[in-house]
Amino acid sequence: MSGLDFEKPIIELETKINELKNLGKTRKVDLDPEIKKLEQKAAKMKEEIYSKLTDWQRVQIARHPLRPYTLDYINMMTSEFIEVHGDRLFADDLALVGGFAKLNGHRIMIMGHQKGRDTKDNIRRNFGCAHPEGYRKAMRLMRLAEKFGLPVVVLIDTPGAYPGVGAEERGQAQAIAENLMDMAQLKTPVVATIIGEGGSGGALGVAVADRVLILQNAYYSVISPEGCASILWRSSTKAPEAANALKLTGEHLLKFGIVDEVVAEPEGGAHRDPEAIAAQLKKAILRNIKELTPLSPEELLDQRYEKFRRMGHFQTVEA
Repeated sequence: MSGLDFEKPIIELETKINELKNLGKTRKVDLDPEIKKLEQKAAKMKEEIYSKLTDWQRVQIARHPLRPYTLDYINMMTSEFIEVHGDRLFADDLALVGGFAKLNGHRIMIMGHQKGRDTKDNIRRNFGCAHPEGYRKAMRLMRLAEKFGLPVVVLIDTPGAYPGVGAEERGQAQAIAENLMDMAQLKTPVVATIIGEGGSGGALGVAVADRVLILQNAYYSVISPEGCASILWRSSTKAPEAANALKLTGEHLLKFGIVDEVVAEPEGGAHRDPEAIAAQLKKAILRNIKELTPLSPEELLDQRYEKFRRMGHFQTVEA
């Protein structure tokens, strides 16, 4: 398994355990006592490391190349997925996918950012950075969901919206702004989850939801730690300090009222047990949909409006 810098002691120990297991089988030698000691040591080491992760380390886990992406969650959580393509204006953006599906028998509209697993696929998916046609496709699907009375499920995992010349020429800023306005008025339940990276307007463009969830090792921020560090300290090497200052992980965001729920991940991150995190996320999404479904369209809109109006409240105290 590909390991991060702070995980190297764990990876080395796990490699040693596997070598001993293979040696025991090959030579038919009883190495169970030694293996058990190493497994206990590995378990203690994991607990020490993963219970004290910094915000920067969580950002690194959020970007792990083996972490489940949107299509992985769709395959693990839903059935009868029918992908819908194109924005009916320009093209089909493969960085943002979506369509009809069933979640435990409930019909939903599900969509999200999709990254690639290798260089070729990442180029095809534009590294999960959507163009204007991606955001217009997302809004087209949401309007379809509203028309048929279907809940909308959004999975967010993007460094940000694509900032290239072509995207700007085709109205990137306007596409995102229109999504913010239209999602605020959508008369059907919307549950969004940040499953990895939640970068700036690229994430917010599909995140104006009744309930915003975040996975334990995901992040949601107005700017990347590297971008923030380049502005404030003139050096991207200060990214760890920037990550801490931005308060971009679930623990902080829940306290600030930016997200509504933090979904716990398996020890070490979602990539270590994709099936387990998919089951956890599915349970959380279903619960939130069940709570939102009885509300009338007017109640949904009022609560959604109040939710976002509460963000950013502050008090001025005179000395």
